[in-house]
Amino acid sequence: MSEPQSRKLVSVREHLRDQVANALRAALIAGELQPGTVYSAPALAAEYGVSATPVREAMLDLAREGLVEPVRNKGFRVTELSERDLDEFTEIRALIEIPTVGEVTRSVPRERLEALRPVAEEIVAAARAGDLIGYLEADRRFHLGLLSLAGNARLVETVSDLRKRSRLYGLTELAEAGMLVASAEEHAELLDLMIAGDAAAAEGHMRRHLSHVRSLWAARKRDEPRRTPPSRRLGAR
Repeated sequence: MSEPQSRKLVSVREHLRDQVANALRAALIAGELQPGTVYSAPALAAEYGVSATPVREAMLDLAREGLVEPVRNKGFRVTELSERDLDEFTEIRALIEIPTVGEVTRSVPRERLEALRPVAEEIVAAARAGDLIGYLEADRRFHLGLLSLAGNARLVETVSDLRKRSRLYGLTELAEAGMLVASAEEHAELLDLMIAGDAAAAEGHMRRHLSHVRSLWAARKRDEPRRTPPSRRLGAR
């Protein structure tokens, strides 16, 4: 029995929304959409060569992630983070993730940690390919996967929210400086320490990793504003 036409149309529409959302995330990562600036769905739709509806739906998805905020009768404003915001995000993540890594190292069977190896490898593969969206997704799954091993869903939810609000900072700078692969490899190094049962070394490694992240955010803030591309049309090269 063939799929009803209405379902096919919904599937196509959702696929286009996802395409636009990923394109917008890429523009945010590159600094092509500026923090504090309001963008209208029709204007972005014209740039991407699509109708306003999937752009508006994609922007609502990004709003749920804390990356933009709706502005009545105007469009969406790219979320602007202060240095204090970034400091607080880093501090909260450090308070949660560093001791949790130690706890997980001491209490979780090695085979459960080893199950995260493919995700760590995905992070490195995405970094080598220059796939920043893929890097972010694999990085999210790795960090939240580690935290979930502690068995505290609220803890995972808290860090997930912090990551959504700050995750787009610094990646372009890493890639342009040729440092993205080295940053990606830190995840496998952390996993090796945890599997070896060295809780103190794992905690120290996580502390340095988060410090590197904060340094990248600082570099991003110094470098803004960034370039604007000649075209953001879907499929443009």
